[in-house]
Amino acid sequence: MGHVSAIGGRQMSGRAIEARVSQRVFFGVSALLFAVSAAVTIIGAASMSAMGEMPMAGGWTMSTAWMRMCGQTWPGVAASFLGMWVAMMIAMMLPSLVPMLLRYREAVSGIGETRLGPLTVLVGMGYFFVWTAFGMVAFPLGVALAALEMELPALARAVPLAVGVIVLIAGALQFTAWKARHLACCRETPGRCLTVPALPTDAATAWRHGLRLGLHCSYCCAGLTMVLLVVGVMDWRVMTVVTAAITIERLAPHGERVARVIGVVIVGAGVLLIARAVGLG
Repeated sequence: MGHVSAIGGRQMSGRAIEARVSQRVFFGVSALLFAVSAAVTIIGAASMSAMGEMPMAGGWTMSTAWMRMCGQTWPGVAASFLGMWVAMMIAMMLPSLVPMLLRYREAVSGIGETRLGPLTVLVGMGYFFVWTAFGMVAFPLGVALAALEMELPALARAVPLAVGVIVLIAGALQFTAWKARHLACCRETPGRCLTVPALPTDAATAWRHGLRLGLHCSYCCAGLTMVLLVVGVMDWRVMTVVTAAITIERLAPHGERVARVIGVVIVGAGVLLIARAVGLG
């Protein structure tokens, strides 16, 4: 009897060691991925900044992210934008995604699943696939709008005011029940808000779980993403502020209250931008 207990104890000790090693690998890979994506984002933003911006009617400048430079093809520009977008999203979302993945791992390991590494990768891939798709939609829309602004000076002159209005709307979204619901889903454990048939314990359901999580979090970040797109999509300062806002409202206690405080700041920025645009006009 004692021999059986000793064997059981060694098995439990072995599982505990494996769990600790797995968790350390998870944190190590996450830190490395964040460092690489942040470095790529900063280098790309600096490179784009070095190319300068185009002065536009209305006293503002257009980012080269939406333009085809000499020697570039549109497929090349699109691929470059998408690569930068994915790196930027990984750097911006990973600080708040890691705790969610950690809760997922704990929930899945609690029902005896041992393939935590591959399943975690699939959830993360599904999550960032949603953001990649968002970038694939944003790029042609941004290019088309930039082309119209260059062809129509009257439209270009209205951009500063439009930016202020969009920022104001983005701030207002922070106070809505829609925002609160999706924020709660991003802060909860797997299965509470996400309509998953069961905890993801195979590749297909892990992928779908990542997709659902990505959709909830993209909805949650809709207002802050709007600010990023209209204020400075490749500006590292804007990216840093938006990343901090996303991370704080996801991880801080009383996230809904934090989101509303962030909303007050964004609304104030929108009012200032509108006032500035009207003054310049």
